[in-house]
Amino acid sequence: MENTHQKKVIFSKRKSLPCIAPLLTTVEETPQIISAQVRGHFPKWLNGCLLRIGPGKFEYGKDKYNHWFDGMALLHQFKVEKGTVTYRSKFLQSDTYKANSVHDRIVISEFGTLALPDPCKNVFERFMSKFELPAITDNTNVNYVQYKGDYYISTETNFMNKVDIETLEKTEKVDWSKFIAVNGATAHPHYDKDGTAYNMGNSYGQHGSCYNVIRVPPEKVDLGETIHGAQVICSIASAERMKPSYYHSFGMTRNYIVFIEQPLKMNLWKIITSKIRGKAFSDGISWEPQYNTRFHVVDKHTGQLLPGMYYSKPFVTFHQINAFEDQGCVVIDLCCQDDGRSLEVYQLQNLRKTGKELDQVYNSVARSFPRRFVLPLRVSLNAPEGENLSPLSYSSASAVKQADGKIWCSYENLYPEDLEEEGGVEFPQINYGQFSGKKYQFFYGCGFRHLVGDSLIKVDVVNKTLTVWREDGFYPSEPVFVPVPGTNEEDGGVILSVVITPNQNERNFLLVLDAKNFEELGRAEVPVQLPYGFHGTFVTI
Repeated sequence: MENTHQKKVIFSKRKSLPCIAPLLTTVEETPQIISAQVRGHFPKWLNGCLLRIGPGKFEYGKDKYNHWFDGMALLHQFKVEKGTVTYRSKFLQSDTYKANSVHDRIVISEFGTLALPDPCKNVFERFMSKFELPAITDNTNVNYVQYKGDYYISTETNFMNKVDIETLEKTEKVDWSKFIAVNGATAHPHYDKDGTAYNMGNSYGQHGSCYNVIRVPPEKVDLGETIHGAQVICSIASAERMKPSYYHSFGMTRNYIVFIEQPLKMNLWKIITSKIRGKAFSDGISWEPQYNTRFHVVDKHTGQLLPGMYYSKPFVTFHQINAFEDQGCVVIDLCCQDDGRSLEVYQLQNLRKTGKELDQVYNSVARSFPRRFVLPLRVSLNAPEGENLSPLSYSSASAVKQADGKIWCSYENLYPEDLEEEGGVEFPQINYGQFSGKKYQFFYGCGFRHLVGDSLIKVDVVNKTLTVWREDGFYPSEPVFVPVPGTNEEDGGVILSVVITPNQNERNFLLVLDAKNFEELGRAEVPVQLPYGFHGTFVTI
C-alpha cells in the first residue's frame, strides 16, 4: 500500500506534459534531396533507405481534419550510403489529395472527418448529396507493404498505392475488391521466407460479415501485374452479423494465422448511415467490453479453421509482436490495452491541447503492455475440465477447458514492473527476417509517457528486462531493426528511428542505435519540420 501512495505523490508533483502540437501540424514537403548532418557515425555496412509514412497535412482552405488518422499521407525517405545520409519527402499524389487540392476543401471523407456537401450547390442538391454513397479514400497513410517485390502504401480501405521507392512517386492505384471479394485489407500483412504474403480483410454480404484470410503469391506471372492471383483461403463469420470487430493486425506462425476478434465493434448500420446522420465513419466504432475477446486459428496451408474456441477477458490489440509454435501450442505475443476507447481520444484537438487539459487527455488513454497467450491446438473431447492445458514450463499463461468446451486463456505479462513507469509500449518490431514465426527473445518499441512515443525500449521477453533510450523533449518513431550482414544473432544489428521535437531551436534527426546495448552510434540531423508518423520499413540497397 505504502508504495502506491508514494507513486501517486510523485506523479502529482510532475509538471504538465509538454505541448506536442507542432508534431501534429501541416508541414511542407521536401521533394529535393537534402544532405543530413551526421554526428557520430552510421555503420559502413548500412546501405539502404528507411521509408516512412504518416499524416502531414491537416487542412484544406477553411476545412480541417478532426482525427490524427485523417491527415494527408506524406512519404519520407532517409537514404543511408557509406556513412552519409540524405532526406527527401513528398505528399502522396492520391486521387483524394488531388481532389481536395483542386477544390481547396475536404471533398473525400476520412476516418474521423465527414466531407461536407459542395457549398456551390443549391439547398436541394446539398440535401440529396447526403444520400449518395460516400467516396472511399485512397489516402493511404499507414504503412509500406510489399507484394511480389513491389512496394505499396496501405491503409485499411480497399485502395493501395504502388510507389517507386527511389523517387517516392505514386505509379499505380490498386483496388483489392477488383481481385477478391473483400472491402479492404490491413496495413500489416505477414510474409513467408519465399515472399508469399498473407493479409486479412472484411467482406459484407447477405450472410453478414466475414473476416477473410488472404494469400498473395510471391512472384509475378506477367511484368505489369499487381496483386493478381490473390486468394481468400478462409472466411470466418463474425460473431454478430451487423457488428464485426475492428482489427489492425493479426498473428502468423509457420503454419497458422491467428485472428483476434475483439470487442471493439464496427456498427455497420451506423457506418452505412453516417453520411445521412452527418457523422464520420469513426462514430460507428464502439468499445463493448460486455463481450470477451476470441482467438481464431487458421491452418494457412489448407485454409481450415481449427475447431478450438479460445476466449479471454476483453482487451484490444492494435499490433501483434510475434507468434510461434511450441509443443502443440500456438504462442502469441501482443501489445494489449484493457480499454478500447483510445481511438476516439486521438482527435487532433485533444492531441494539440496544453497544460492540465493535455494531462487529462493523456490520463484517459489506456496504456499498452506486452502479453503472451498460449493456445493449445490439439484439445481432445475428453481433456480434463478446469486444468491448465498448456504444457509450456516457461510461460505462466494458461488455457483452461470449461464445461461448455470453450478454452479460457489467461495471459502472462512479458515485462518487468518498470515498464509501467515508461508508459507502456507500442509500435513493436522484431528481427522479422530471421525470427518472425519463431521462438525469440527481443522486441523493440516506443515507450509512451506522452500521447506519442517519447522513448525507445528494448524488451527481453525471456528475462523480462528493459533497456531504454530517451532524450528529453524528443519523440522517437517506431524503431526499425536492421540486421548486420552475415550474423544469426537475434539482436546483431542496429535500430533506426526518426526522432522529432516540437522545439523550434532543435533539429529533428534519424537515430541509429546498436541493437545489442542500445547505445547511440550516430544521428543524422535535418533542418526540416517533420510530423509524428506511423510505420515504415528499411530497404537494403
